[in-house]
Amino acid sequence: MSNINLAFIEEYIRDVLPVNKGPLREIEIYAAENHIPIVHKEVGVLLQVLTKISGAKKVLEIGTAIAYSALLFSEAMGDEGHVTTIERNKRMIPLAKENIQKADKTKNIRLIEGDAAVVIKQLKEKYDLIFLDGAKGHYKYLLKEGIDLLNPGGILISDNILYKGMVATDKLVVRRQRTIVNRMREYLRYICNHPQLNTSIIPIGDGLAISYKI
Repeated sequence: MSNINLAFIEEYIRDVLPVNKGPLREIEIYAAENHIPIVHKEVGVLLQVLTKISGAKKVLEIGTAIAYSALLFSEAMGDEGHVTTIERNKRMIPLAKENIQKADKTKNIRLIEGDAAVVIKQLKEKYDLIFLDGAKGHYKYLLKEGIDLLNPGGILISDNILYKGMVATDKLVVRRQRTIVNRMREYLRYICNHPQLNTSIIPIGDGLAISYKI
C-alpha cells in the first residue's frame, strides 16, 4: 500500500482496468519479480490519457528505468510521436534498450545515458510533455533547467509527488528520507505558485502533480 489511497480502492481500480499485453505486460511481470519500480497501473493509464488529450508528439522523460513509461508514452502517441528519455543507472540502461527493441520502438524512443542534471542543459528541442520521474530530491533543479524546453500549452507531470504519504504528514516520515521529503514539499510549493504553471496534485499511485504551462 502506498499510503495515498486505501488498499481496497487501489486494488479495485487496478482490477477493473484492462490488462496490458505484449512487451508492456512482460515488463510489468519482470518489474514485480525483480522489485524494480515502475509507474502504478492506474498512473500509466492516466499518462496515456493525458498524452492523447494534449495531442503531444514530443515527450521528454527524466528517469527511464526499464523503459516502461517511455513505451506507454510512445504507444499513446503512435508512430508520429517521439520520446527522449534520460537514465544514469548503468544497471537499468541495458534492460531499457532491450525492452525498447522488443517493442520495435527504436525509431520512436531515444535513450540518452547520463545524469539528467547535466544532459538537460544540452537539450535544444522543445517538448509538448515533460515527465519527471528521476531523483526525487532534484525535481526543483531539473524544472528550473528544463521549463524553457516545455512548449506553451505543454504539460509537466511529476511522479511520486506524495512519496508514500510522507510529504503529506510527518507521522509517516522515516528519518533517512527526511531530506527528500523536505525537498519534495519545497518543489510542490514551487510549482503550485510558479507564474508559468497551473498545477493540480492528484492522490493517485504515489502521488502525481500535473502542471499546464501558460
